[in-house]
Amino acid sequence: MIHRHALTCTGFGNHISEHIGRDHVQNPVQVTTPLPTVPLPAGFGVEFDAETQFVGSDVLFGGSPPRFLRLNRAGVRALEELRGGPVGSTGSGRLARRLTDTGMAHPCPPPLRGPVDVTVVIPVRDRAAELDRCLSALGTGNRVIVVDDGSLDPEAVTGVCTSHGAELIRRPVSGGPGPARNDGLALVTTPLVAFLDSDCVADPGWIAGLAAHFADPMVGAVAPRVLGETGENATGRFLDARAPLDMGARPARVAPLTRAAYVPTAALLVRSAAIADRSTGWAFDPGLRYGEDVDLIWRLCAAGWRVRYDPAAEVRHVEPVRWLPILSRRFRYGTSAAPLSRRHPGLVPPLVLQAWPAATVAALLARRPVIAVAAHGAGTYQLVRLLRGWDVPARGIFGPMGESVKQTWLGAGQWSIQFGLPVVAAGLARPGGRTLRTRLGRRLALASLLAGPPVAAWMRSRPRLDPFRFGLGYLADEAAYGAGVYRGAITERLAAPLLPRFAWRPLPKARSRNGPRAESTAAQAPPGQDAC
Repeated sequence: MIHRHALTCTGFGNHISEHIGRDHVQNPVQVTTPLPTVPLPAGFGVEFDAETQFVGSDVLFGGSPPRFLRLNRAGVRALEELRGGPVGSTGSGRLARRLTDTGMAHPCPPPLRGPVDVTVVIPVRDRAAELDRCLSALGTGNRVIVVDDGSLDPEAVTGVCTSHGAELIRRPVSGGPGPARNDGLALVTTPLVAFLDSDCVADPGWIAGLAAHFADPMVGAVAPRVLGETGENATGRFLDARAPLDMGARPARVAPLTRAAYVPTAALLVRSAAIADRSTGWAFDPGLRYGEDVDLIWRLCAAGWRVRYDPAAEVRHVEPVRWLPILSRRFRYGTSAAPLSRRHPGLVPPLVLQAWPAATVAALLARRPVIAVAAHGAGTYQLVRLLRGWDVPARGIFGPMGESVKQTWLGAGQWSIQFGLPVVAAGLARPGGRTLRTRLGRRLALASLLAGPPVAAWMRSRPRLDPFRFGLGYLADEAAYGAGVYRGAITERLAAPLLPRFAWRPLPKARSRNGPRAESTAAQAPPGQDAC
């Protein structure tokens, strides 16, 4: 899998305005005609995201990436309906779909009716004790298929499966979790399939907690929150704050180049029909040893399926207790970036920069305050001009504008840690410059890039670990991942996973209040961001 690679630094320097109904999907990995978009079904409610703001009665701001959404009169009526209850008309269903697709709101499905018809597929290689614990927690309510991926002690795996009544199929040679899941999937006949790793602990309720989402015919997969099960030593306290499979406490639509760009298949509930790829014969790419889960999610998105992340359901994942396995795993995750970039061009940038915030940060790091103020002012002017064209007050924009600069600085720092830590360290040791003031300024700029991301992460999560040790762990963790990206890039002979991307869109003209519903994306990712 891939972890925390694409960093989108949001800003307000670039905007686009478009009709909501216009098809603007551009995805280079799309191999079939995408599913037609249909309204969110009747009975679904919506919960507005915590960061969605109602700028006026007909203008909303939020989503991922952040955008302004203006509604026409019919849209305003549909919004009033959604704020008062579940979807009850075609108009409110269409608006609910748009809000949940952009991340401004999240779907609230109606309660399940009847039991869930699902098969659980668990790949395993040795780990008999972990498998026993996994099956014990899962219970016996569903059909379970365990795929032994070439274990060195197959008898131990057989004994565990027999004691729990799980079906067992064996692969003579290990091919990795992706091919093992494919073998298990070939035996699935139920409408839903749940993928679960053997080192996960999940009670039977996690499936029922996610299955209600499939009342939406466009949902192809739903993921729970995967929390780390850690020890009490320093590594455990570090992973409490930075568990690699934990996607956070906020629900999200999963799509490339958004806040939730992927979800792991350590625990994932999938519509069987969505991954029954009869033309190729596989769901998980057998050519990917790592990142096969990200590839699957992105192909679902390209086909038009919606993928949801619902943290209300939780699964536990056993984490390593020593630093060497943690950093080795991060290195392996990093090696997946280049193969994924080869398969999904444009979707694996290490950093997406918006023009005006990037110019502001670059000027500040170069100690050019006048240029920084000018760049920040230009971005602010663009946003004010757009809002005035919509007759929307521009008050309250200075906070988000400042936040965009902060996030750009933190993103640049994380990129520097991942891919340039030795260079930055050398710059701190020998900054160059003729005067003491110049050398001090350069050292402060470089130090801010190294210290900013771990300090921000520590303050955000408040781990049970002092800032110094947490910071060292953060630097080692990100540098190990970056080393893996370098390794994959050299193997694939591909530089794209290492190079930041600059996003730029011109300021559009404002649209009429009585005209079609219009959308302005305040922090633009490249085309194709709304593909799923």
